[in-house]
Formats: sequence, C-alpha cells, structure tokens
Amino acid sequence: MAIQNINSVATNILRPLEQKNIQSPNTQSQVKFSDFLKKSIEDVNQSQIDSDILTKKMANGENVDLHQVMITAQKASITLQAALEIRNKVVEAYQETMRMQV
Repeated sequence: MAIQNINSVATNILRPLEQKNIQSPNTQSQVKFSDFLKKSIEDVNQSQIDSDILTKKMANGENVDLHQVMITAQKASITLQAALEIRNKVVEAYQETMRMQV
C-alpha cells in the first residue's frame, strides 16, 4: 500500500462536498440564519405564553389538569434555559474571536 500525499486525499474527499455546495444555492430548502433565530425565539416565547395561560386558568379555578400545567411549565423552563445556554455559548465564541490576534 502506497502512502498518498495528504492534499490528494483531501481533494478526493472534498470534491463531492464541493459539488453538492455548488448545486445547493439553487434550492429553496435553505433557511436564513436570521429566520431560524427568529423562529426559535418565537417558539421559546410561545411556550412561556402557553405556560402562563394554563397557570392563570388553574389559579382562577377553571377545570385544568394539574399534570398538564406542570408539564407545560417545565417545558417552558427547559426551553428558556436551553435558549440562554445557546446565547451564552454564542457570546463566548464571539468574545473568543475578538480576542484573536490578526
């Protein structure tokens, strides 16, 4: 077995990926990052609103299942915590990038 130059190996591996990237801009399946971010924030907000609505209904004495209220509250809490952790990682990556010397 002959040892190949790393550049030729990398070129053979990346060539199919480059061809896919050339074809992909013509498709409509691409989502802008800003649209993705906006939808994600709206989903987090909607889960908070759903939790508030069910909590208010339970506090007002309406017929609401306690289990559903607790599940919705936990779901809202977890989505908010995940969003905050993602934000923290993005800020940390930005700060690390800004510290790099050119």
